[in-house]
Amino acid sequence: MFKIAICDDEEILIRKLRECLDRYSEETGREFCYFEYHDGTELLKNYQPDFDLIFMDIKMEKMNGLKTAEEIRKVDGTAGLMFLTSISQYVWKGYEYGAVNYLLKPLKYGRLKMELDRYFSHYQGREEPFLSFANDSGKYKVLYKNIRYAETHKRNVLLHFENRIQVIHKNMKEVAALLETQRQFCRCHASFAVNLSYVKSVEGLEVLLTTGERVPVSQPKRKAFMAKMADFWGDML
Repeated sequence: MFKIAICDDEEILIRKLRECLDRYSEETGREFCYFEYHDGTELLKNYQPDFDLIFMDIKMEKMNGLKTAEEIRKVDGTAGLMFLTSISQYVWKGYEYGAVNYLLKPLKYGRLKMELDRYFSHYQGREEPFLSFANDSGKYKVLYKNIRYAETHKRNVLLHFENRIQVIHKNMKEVAALLETQRQFCRCHASFAVNLSYVKSVEGLEVLLTTGERVPVSQPKRKAFMAKMADFWGDML
């Protein structure tokens, strides 16, 4: 079952899109579950980062699709975004937010089918692994590859990803266990776990990241850390 959100302020367009999606479902056997929203603010209110695909109008009165997409990408880096527009000049702007593609209005089934076929051929069964969590500021879905490092903060953990820092209400032992299910992560310190993909160099008891950030390496963990990093880099060469 694929969860699909439709965000458009034209009820006629929503009905037409659902009819086309139902036809595609009958032809392919894929099952869809729909969630309808009539503006960006409605979609963002209590947003759950578990949609597979979002169809979104670019021009909406209360909050346009581009601004909505910008807010979605702050908490959800994996949902497919397909913009709906009658003005092609907005299309390239949409790709800044990781849009899968766009559909021009009036909607044509042939074009929708082509885009859905392309979407499922590229994404079905190949979803990149992600970490989901919730805190007082919201719910988040973050690709593991975008996490730079995690650090202990009081009794919780701060997760550093993209241009954001968010708290996870777990201890480092629990978070490190989640991160280390992915081969690129390594515990380099009792209070730190780092993504080896971001490591630029190791200088004494510090790891220099490609972002310019520095993460400590403890003496007891340094040997094991260097060995894992050598294996990881060796596999990448």
